[in-house]
Amino acid sequence: MSQQVINYEGIEQLPVAQFTEKAYLDYAMYVILDRALPHIGDGLKPVQRRIIYAMSELGLRATAKYKKSARTVGDVLGKFHPHGDSACYEAMVLMAQDFSFRYPLIDGQGNWGSMDDPKSFAAMRYTESRLSRFSQLLLDEVGQGTVDWTPNFDGTLDEPLVLPARVPHVLLNGTSGIAVGMATDIPPHNLAEVVNGCVALLDNPSMTTEELMEYIPAPDYPNSAQIITPRSELLKLYETGTGGIRQRASYHVEDGVNVVIDALPYQTSGAKLLEQIAAQMRAKKLPMVVDLRDESDHENPVRFVLELRSKRIDVETAMLHLFATTDLEKSYRANFNMIGLNGRPQVKPLKALLSEWLVYRTETVRRRLQYRLDKVLARLHVLEGMLIAFLNIDEVIAIIREEDKPKPVLMERFGLSDIQAEAVLELKLRHLARLEEMKIRTEQAELDAERQKLEKILGSAARLKTQVKKELLADAEAYGDPRKSPLIEARMAQAMSEQDLLPSEAVTIVLSENGWVRAAKGNDVDGRTLGYKAGDNFCSQATGQSRQTAVFLDDTGRAYALAAHSLPSARSHGEPLTGRLSPPAGANFKHVMLTQPDDKVVLATSAGYGFITQVENLYSKNKAGKAILSLSDRAEVLTPALVQADDWLVVVTDEPRMLVFAATELPELAKGKGNKLIQMPKGQQVNAVFAFKPGSKLTLVAGDYEKLFNATAVEEAFASRAKRGIALPRTLKKVTAIFAQE
Repeated sequence: MSQQVINYEGIEQLPVAQFTEKAYLDYAMYVILDRALPHIGDGLKPVQRRIIYAMSELGLRATAKYKKSARTVGDVLGKFHPHGDSACYEAMVLMAQDFSFRYPLIDGQGNWGSMDDPKSFAAMRYTESRLSRFSQLLLDEVGQGTVDWTPNFDGTLDEPLVLPARVPHVLLNGTSGIAVGMATDIPPHNLAEVVNGCVALLDNPSMTTEELMEYIPAPDYPNSAQIITPRSELLKLYETGTGGIRQRASYHVEDGVNVVIDALPYQTSGAKLLEQIAAQMRAKKLPMVVDLRDESDHENPVRFVLELRSKRIDVETAMLHLFATTDLEKSYRANFNMIGLNGRPQVKPLKALLSEWLVYRTETVRRRLQYRLDKVLARLHVLEGMLIAFLNIDEVIAIIREEDKPKPVLMERFGLSDIQAEAVLELKLRHLARLEEMKIRTEQAELDAERQKLEKILGSAARLKTQVKKELLADAEAYGDPRKSPLIEARMAQAMSEQDLLPSEAVTIVLSENGWVRAAKGNDVDGRTLGYKAGDNFCSQATGQSRQTAVFLDDTGRAYALAAHSLPSARSHGEPLTGRLSPPAGANFKHVMLTQPDDKVVLATSAGYGFITQVENLYSKNKAGKAILSLSDRAEVLTPALVQADDWLVVVTDEPRMLVFAATELPELAKGKGNKLIQMPKGQQVNAVFAFKPGSKLTLVAGDYEKLFNATAVEEAFASRAKRGIALPRTLKKVTAIFAQE
């Protein structure tokens, strides 16, 4: 309840809380309605509307000479918008930038900013401007009775409340603004698409948003970067009025190694983008890129060249990484918040927005036609009186000569209205010629035909709708252009892992008996020929790529993992694994593997048990590794062997015997003891396990002795798992390696 008090001096007093609440609400409503949000009718904020109207009043149409921007800003501030000149000029600049507005409303001459730095425009005393040709779609009907007028801030002039836009400008150039408690972010759209959507909606008001999207599939920015937002998300945006849009730079490949970026996302700074990419190159996070060049010029406003290391680089993967980590891909918020025809702010779905705008446009056309009809009827009325005067010219002249007040006499004598009598009295003598009667009758006929046409349109809702459609299509034909931002389906941007970013080089990991490790470049390195510290010798080696993860197995059955690229160079003796890993006391590293995570290997022990597992199961971020293989007393871990689908396994014991069976007979486990591989007497042990393709020849190596078994001999050893197998020569009692060849 108000606690207003007026003291004896007539000064109003209010509690602070009540005063501040009212003052803030008044301010909030002002910001919402008169500053930050566009009107659905013309899609303009008040400052933009006042700039456009003030320029038209200055005569700065598209065909006029340019005038200093300071002149325009001065008129806007002095007549309609008493705010800061810099804010007014910035709003003016934005409407002149073809990289900011899809259809610029102002034609600027001079420095109006650049894509790299939109705020680098010259001061208003240096630039010149006039209205663009497109702005006529907002102004052509201003003086035709189509708009309501309101006094300006000091009551000396009138200004239009809303401009009579001939097209749905609120969607075409879009806008963004922050009010109190709400904001707006309307993306730009293509004129031809929006007009086609409006025409379809006029023909079928019950069409769904999904059907409307056949005509308006997505926003259309003033650049040729790609819109990659899925259709489902765009449908949600248009159905709710809120959502997001993703835009991605477009590129093409030249000479196999040069990636040329020729279009950037909306409002993306090329200078900032180059710095982002260069920073990654300095941090060695872009090993696939060796050079970065800016080749932009007048003919190619956007041309950034990334030179790749080689033609073998996967361009799409590299670009997806850059899309995820730089401004080559950006997301934009969309919020169709605007002032509706009821004068209230509201977030509007696409169909509701266009339907409401069509109501506005239809009413604007009706008002324009009615205004013209009133003018035609008024002129016909005057012409009717003038014709009566011409038919009785002698009597009219006599009355004018003889009467002191001829006007009432003329009105009474010929039945003229006040307006008709006034028109007769204002006739000049030269218009009394005989030909003038013919001109009046011709004009009467033309105006009467126009009157009938206007009355037919105004008297029929269908004809009025047809008139609106014709005008929309004509404007789209005159001002429309093809879509600039292509709409595509694309893979999701994904930053590459540290492993993926590393150069892929062939390496050989060498492990010594004392647990020292090193990585040599190339896959043709023989670890036995390398030098070792005193008392140390070769133990195991594995070949692969530097991006892979090296897996180490110790004699307790634990597995450890280290990135291959992080291992020391083979130019030295390497370094002990115990500096990076923490195996159990007394444990020794025995084997090393370098394979893909989805490869499968056979893990087995000398006790004759084993299983198949995926290499990824052996990975561990823990320095202490993870227990994989369960060992019985005095059992040893055998050299792991890669296994593929349909492979056979060969098991060799020190009895010596050899058994071959299908790999599918062994289970796939993540860890454990596994199943029995071969039947053997107590005290015997398995020396080696190996996987190979059926039909291959096998070479068994025992020290310096090698023996080749052809495919027939191998098949003789084929049986079920856990059988005894066939006997081997005594020279193969200590088999240390097995090789296969087709």
